[in-house]
Amino acid sequence: MRIATLKVALVYSPAPRQVSQWEVDLADGSTLGDALHTCAIFLEFPELCMSSMTVGVWGKRALMGKALHDGDRIEVYRALRVDPKVARRERFSRQGSRGAGLFSGTRPGAKAGY
Repeated sequence: MRIATLKVALVYSPAPRQVSQWEVDLADGSTLGDALHTCAIFLEFPELCMSSMTVGVWGKRALMGKALHDGDRIEVYRALRVDPKVARRERFSRQGSRGAGLFSGTRPGAKAGY
């Protein structure tokens, strides 16, 4: 009797432009939580905590009990350092109203809005 297995990839980016990836072989019917326990991610990154982790499969957020399929890509997301709304306000205040927005790249002498 042959036990069905599935291969999944698990990726985590601890910092910009740094990506760690693991290939994990699991039994058929395994969940996302099973894949995290099987992988060496907690040995390599001990600061990660399973209870507060945000994870997804192929870019869509998922819960630890989600059943996996062969070829799935599990992504462990890191927390944002700055709220995107706050970052946008700060960029706008540095650029000013003329240097930002839809019509910031107008040609000299062009009509307004073109």
